Amino acid sequence: MSDLAEPIPGITPTRQTRPALGYSLYLLAATLFAINGTVSKAILLTGIDSTYLSQLRVTLAFLILFVFVAITRPRALRIRRNEIGILLAYGVLGVAMTQYLYFLALETLPVGIALLIEFTAPIMVALWFRFGLRHPTPRIVWLGLVIALIGLALVAEIWKGFTLDPLGVAAAFGAAAALAIYFLTGDAQIQRLEPRDPVSMTMWGFGAATLFWVFAKPWWTFPWDQLTGSGQPLGGSGPDVQVWWLVAWMVVLGTVVPFWLIVMSLHHIRASQASVFGMTEPLVATFIAWIALGEVLAPVQIIGAFVVLTGVYLAERYRA
Repeated sequence: MSDLAEPIPGITPTRQTRPALGYSLYLLAATLFAINGTVSKAILLTGIDSTYLSQLRVTLAFLILFVFVAITRPRALRIRRNEIGILLAYGVLGVAMTQYLYFLALETLPVGIALLIEFTAPIMVALWFRFGLRHPTPRIVWLGLVIALIGLALVAEIWKGFTLDPLGVAAAFGAAAALAIYFLTGDAQIQRLEPRDPVSMTMWGFGAATLFWVFAKPWWTFPWDQLTGSGQPLGGSGPDVQVWWLVAWMVVLGTVVPFWLIVMSLHHIRASQASVFGMTEPLVATFIAWIALGEVLAPVQIIGAFVVLTGVYLAERYRA
C-alpha cells in the first residue's frame, strides 16, 4: 500500500503452469513500486504536504478500483454489516496510515532507507504472534530479528552517532507498524466464513482511507494550486514535469498497475515464493533514487541493507 511489493492477503495461486511468467510479473510490480518512491519524493519536493499527497493517492486509486470492480464484479460492491469494522481498521490503520507515514518519512530520509525500515513489518507481525497472541515462535524468526537489527545499525551508522533524521526514522517505523496491521487485518478478513476477494477488499481499504481523509483533511482545504506546478523526477539536471503527470504516474503506474500485476502473478506462484522478489524493491529504489535524486548511500549502508533484508526474509517466510 505504500510502495511495497509484498504478497497481498487472500490470494492463492489457481495454477502453477507458468511460474516464469509469475516471477516476471511480480518483479515488474516491484520495479514499478520502486520507481514510484522517487516519483513520490519528487512530488513532495515541490512543497505539497504529505497528508494531502496521501489523500490524493488513496482517493484516486479508490475511484479507479471502484469502477473496475463495478464493471467486473458488481456484487462485491455490497458490504456486509459484520465486515464494516474490519474494513475500517484495514483502510484507516493499514492503508491510510501506512501511506501517510511513508510519505512523511520520505520528506527527511533517502527513499531506499525509508523503504528498508518499512520492510521490517513482517518482523513486527511475528512479534505480535509471539507476545500478543502467545503463539510459539520458531528460532529462525529470532535469528531474523537479530540480523535485521544489526543491519539497521549499519544503515544508521550508529558509530558516528545517529546520522538519520529522528522524525523520519520514527515515521518509517510507524509505517512499518501500520503495514503490519494491514497484513493482520487482511489475513483476518480472509479467514472469515465469507471471505472477500482481494481486489474488492483492497478497493474498500482505499475507500475507508478516502473516507478518513475526507474528515481529517476536507477537500475544500486542498491546495489545488500546488498541482499546477512542476517537479523534477530526474533531479536538478532533469526536465520539469507537471505535478499532475507525476500524480498520474503515482496513482496509475505506481499503485493500480503494480497491484494488478501482483494479483496476476500470484495465479502462477505462491506468496512464499514471491516474497523473495519483493525484497528487491528497496534495492532497486535505492539505485533509482541515486540516479534520479542523487541520494547516495555509503558502502556500509548498502551492506546493511542486504543484512536487513536477509533478516526480514527469514521473518517473512514464517509469516507467509
